[in-house]
Amino acid sequence: MSYVALYRKFRPDNFADVKGQDAIVTTLKNQIISDRLSHAYLFCGTRGTGKTTVAKLLAKTVNCEHPIDGNPCGECASCRAIAQGASMSVTEIDAASNNGVDNVRQIIEEVQFPPADAKFRVYIIDEVHMLSAGAFNALLKTLEEPPSYCIFILATTDPQKVPITILSRCQRYDFKRITIDTIALRLEELTALENIKVEPRALRYIAKVADGSMRDALSLLDQCIAFHYGEVLTFEQALDVLGAVDTEVFSRMFRALLTQDLVYSIRVIDEIVAKGRELGQFVTDFTWYLRNVLVAGSTDKSEDILDISAENMERLLDEADLCEPQILIRYIRAFSTLANEIRYSPQKRVLIEMTIIKLCKPQMETTNEALLDRIRALEMKLEGVDVKNAAQAAEKSVVSVTVADEPSGDRAPLPKAVTEDIYNLINNWDRIINEADNNLKPYVKLAIRPTTNPEGTELMLVCKTVRSYDHLKGERHFSELKEVFANALGKDVDFTLLLEEDAGQSEAIFPDILKLKGIDIEIIKDNDKEEDGYV
Repeated sequence: MSYVALYRKFRPDNFADVKGQDAIVTTLKNQIISDRLSHAYLFCGTRGTGKTTVAKLLAKTVNCEHPIDGNPCGECASCRAIAQGASMSVTEIDAASNNGVDNVRQIIEEVQFPPADAKFRVYIIDEVHMLSAGAFNALLKTLEEPPSYCIFILATTDPQKVPITILSRCQRYDFKRITIDTIALRLEELTALENIKVEPRALRYIAKVADGSMRDALSLLDQCIAFHYGEVLTFEQALDVLGAVDTEVFSRMFRALLTQDLVYSIRVIDEIVAKGRELGQFVTDFTWYLRNVLVAGSTDKSEDILDISAENMERLLDEADLCEPQILIRYIRAFSTLANEIRYSPQKRVLIEMTIIKLCKPQMETTNEALLDRIRALEMKLEGVDVKNAAQAAEKSVVSVTVADEPSGDRAPLPKAVTEDIYNLINNWDRIINEADNNLKPYVKLAIRPTTNPEGTELMLVCKTVRSYDHLKGERHFSELKEVFANALGKDVDFTLLLEEDAGQSEAIFPDILKLKGIDIEIIKDNDKEEDGYV
């Protein structure tokens, strides 16, 4: 016997197996039990949400000889005939290929005769919005006053294209997208029935990619199982089969855009292409990643909204601290537009790189959003951030750091930095920080401003956010930063971390030296006036 796809094998044969459409199922069951059936129904919703399945179940139940609590028995002659597609009383029509007036006229002629082998004559018209204007007009009168033994069930993914005269004559039911939890639970049940071992994380990812469609989820699961037949299906394998990208790449791309590092952004795309990932899927997933960063930074209760692990939530919160919401909204709009443009384009990579260039080079555009980006880049330059050469933080790297106060091996103790060394470090801040590890660099470049104490004898690093402060005060990163300064100056640099929002940490006490550095003021000493008592 030939293999049957999962979505066909496990098509619900009773209303209890229909997942994610509880309100619709309850309403239809109550209508069947109370014998209050409508003559015409309109099922609307995205693909794979159960429209055709529920239509067939309704047709089967109204004709069942022994219905059980609003469900078909599945055993009577009528149920078996409908299940096998052999019933003369239930007709399923694909309006995409049968959309002419002649097709509707054939229905009108059949409606005149009562069913011979069932209680009701049921017509299921799929993708009804594809009918021509003439076909809709021919159907209108019959749909308005059909015989008592006739039921029309119209299904569509685009109800806006259905004439209002048809809509007004139907009971409308909107099938919503099925949640990730519901799909994942259903996949878990089916894999258990099939004795297939799958990691829960892989099932959740498949459920997410399905985008609310149970049929798509089952098809994707079928594809993954076939590729790794006989093995435990892991999350990494699911990524490979579906051509998807792990969130670590999204983090690197986001930080590359944020620092307007065009070269690094293109390298990320090179990496995605080299691994055989699907570029359209990358754009869609990256858009959702940006959305999650925006949500994480917009509310203190983002854990209740975002269905992600604690580790990924920590990363999102870190990245939400690195930019303003307006920047994220600009990125989301750009990639949402891109997702539509590349859907049918043979040059997906070119379109992606064009979008990246626009975001990294806002001076190329004249929109208000691009102007805000240019202002932000100017502010970053004034704060000492080299936008062009900034690298990214999300690359996974293991850094072994030796505390500068405790020299290891044969390294001689370094002399202590003096005031001149501290100002030298601040004046060359951007170049020195570029030598830091990629996991540390954005926190220092984007969320820190260097200054000194009022006497100019100690380096003070003012953290702009609590998260950057907490991140850098840890022993590993604190030591690593000290090592970066030591390597750059050949001196042991003492520094203190401060939080900008704390009392007394204003620019009046700790001035932004990098901004002051941009103001060239030449001081001319007048010896004659000094001798006369003038300074």
